[in-house]
Amino acid sequence: MLKNRTVLFHSLFWAGTYLLWVVVFHRYSFTLTKTMTVEFCYLIFITADYYAISHLIVPQFFLKKKYVLFVSFTIIIIALSAWLRALIASQMNLHFFHATPIVEFRTLYLNSLANISIWVLLVTIGKMLIERIQTHQQLESLGKERVKNELDYLKAQINPHALFNSLNTIYGHIDKSNQVARNILLQFSELLRYQLYDCGAEKVSLEKEVGYIENYVAFQRLRKDEKLMVTAQIEEIEMGLQIAPLLLVVLIENAFKFVSNFPDKENKIMIKIFTKEKVLYSSFINTKEGLQNALNTNSSGIGLANLKRRLELLYANKYELIVNSDNDLYETNLIITLA
Repeated sequence: MLKNRTVLFHSLFWAGTYLLWVVVFHRYSFTLTKTMTVEFCYLIFITADYYAISHLIVPQFFLKKKYVLFVSFTIIIIALSAWLRALIASQMNLHFFHATPIVEFRTLYLNSLANISIWVLLVTIGKMLIERIQTHQQLESLGKERVKNELDYLKAQINPHALFNSLNTIYGHIDKSNQVARNILLQFSELLRYQLYDCGAEKVSLEKEVGYIENYVAFQRLRKDEKLMVTAQIEEIEMGLQIAPLLLVVLIENAFKFVSNFPDKENKIMIKIFTKEKVLYSSFINTKEGLQNALNTNSSGIGLANLKRRLELLYANKYELIVNSDNDLYETNLIITLA
């Protein structure tokens, strides 16, 4: 869609420029046909030079600070196109327009060189100014968004110290004989502590993230009934690796959320996480209840969509997310290169 808009904008710009030339320079020509032909000939070479310079010469030489090569190739392109335009003009004057007196090739070349140079320079500078303004506006917008996100994040903290004090108060009021409830609250406190204090960084150590996952799985086990079998195989985690926080837990949440609840059949969640040569391999499998559960799983929406967006931003071309679903099982595999 964006590409189509760009093509349309460029087409309208050059068409408008061509019509302007015809209107302005028609007074200097004997016929409208000659004016349209001459200006169309200019249009071809000016547009060709502009795109060659802006899409090839500028990226290859100007942006890489190879200014001598940039100037040299720009001059060569414009000089060559001016020579070709002068050659075409001389042949058209001779065989098509029958112009008298015959204009010298040198004069045609100098006029072509001046006109092409001026217009290519004007359009190129105009494009660079527009891009500079757009970049400045984008940076301003990103700056405002960053400030807003930081304020929202600070508001969302809800004073974590006070929150943990409240949890400690609740823990103290739970009867000591109710060990299950006390353990659930402790695990929840550890999960919350990790999210509030450790996940503010762009990346965390993989060992910490794995520890959080183990706590999360243990917490979810307590919430589910005994009919659910959960196996978590976490092994061969290389030391020193870092990962963006809270990526894998999205897939674990989905597994617990959409796992089957058969009264007479086995309900299972199988988790496997390991690393090899600085690549993280993870697999999450859960039983499901046929077509209806599959529809719910596939439309689980926001969490999985956010995960894909984060992966694309943080690990572009360094990850692979594979989803498989059949009548009985739903499986997601996530592979991330952490090097």
